[in-house]
Amino acid sequence: WVVAWWWLVFLLIGAAIVTTGILLKRSAAFRYGFDRAMLKLPVIGGILEKATIARWTRTLQTMFAAGVPLVESLDAVGGAAGNAVYAAATKKIQTEVSTGTSLTNSMANTGLFPTMVLQMIQIGEESGSLDNMLGKVAEYFEREVDDAVAALSSLLEPIIIVFLGVVIGGLVVDAGTFDWEG
Repeated sequence: WVVAWWWLVFLLIGAAIVTTGILLKRSAAFRYGFDRAMLKLPVIGGILEKATIARWTRTLQTMFAAGVPLVESLDAVGGAAGNAVYAAATKKIQTEVSTGTSLTNSMANTGLFPTMVLQMIQIGEESGSLDNMLGKVAEYFEREVDDAVAALSSLLEPIIIVFLGVVIGGLVVDAGTFDWEG
């Protein structure tokens, strides 16, 4: 079947990729569901979550350090997060902060941020050095992402070697059993 219909397999894969790309650009609900599903993936989800939190805190730190008020800073932070789930949570955080709730409590209400992040931001709020603490959180998660990607790539190396060995071995065996004389 694959030999006869190989072009259909590639056509279906291409159509799925193009359709997903179009839906991600045009449908906010699809983008939200896609990002939520990506965050729940076993290994990649953790890396994506850490990368998103690092971007979120780094952007908020930069805006806050530049003197932009917190409520206005959260506008830019939601878009810079690169994840629809965190962008929606940032809008919720912005609404709660504008009504007088602390940043830490607003972030805790979303359920997306780890306890360590909340504790660091609470310390920053209480001590008046929120931009400094946001920078430390961003650095920590940036290191975590780097370490996780390095570990993942070292795990993938043996898998790639085995895959290539099977493919090349299959080609050698197939070429050896081919009837060259017709």
